[in-house]
Amino acid sequence: METTNIERYLESFGKQVVNRSKGNLQRAGKGGKLEDSIKFEVITTPDGFTVQFYMSSYGQFVDKGVSGTQKKRTFKDYKSKVIKSPYSYKNSKGHSQPPSKALDGWAVKKGIAPRDAKGRFMKRKTLTFLIARSIGRNGIQGISFFQKPLGLGLKQFGKELLGSVKEDIINSLTTVK
Repeated sequence: METTNIERYLESFGKQVVNRSKGNLQRAGKGGKLEDSIKFEVITTPDGFTVQFYMSSYGQFVDKGVSGTQKKRTFKDYKSKVIKSPYSYKNSKGHSQPPSKALDGWAVKKGIAPRDAKGRFMKRKTLTFLIARSIGRNGIQGISFFQKPLGLGLKQFGKELLGSVKEDIINSLTTVK
């Protein structure tokens, strides 16, 4: 049986989820490299088809959040159910906060320049440490940028997929002699 309609529908499903995810990141002000990394692929397997989504590894932390040592974080899954984040900073030495070095470039990019009481510039090292400590304690709230579009797509998925299957069956029947 020819499956062009099913494949075309799965392609549109993947594009829709990716475009909505990218839009959610833009609205949250978290675009950039993460937004550029979001992709999908429709794979044909012996059992049928698979739609696989790809993104940078840190995308899962932005999507689902990270609980801090003092504050637990949640996110909404694709079924709109509030769930605790599976990721967390631990109360162990070396893992209780992100590395300060990672925040140095971010502080420069955001134009954050610490000043003392007299208005003189101070070293960023102290500032980045304090920001890292705050992130370690409070965590990072998940924004469900990928979960929401996936849920919307899956709600429509069954009905529209059946239409594509029907078209492929009809096309297969009319071409057989």
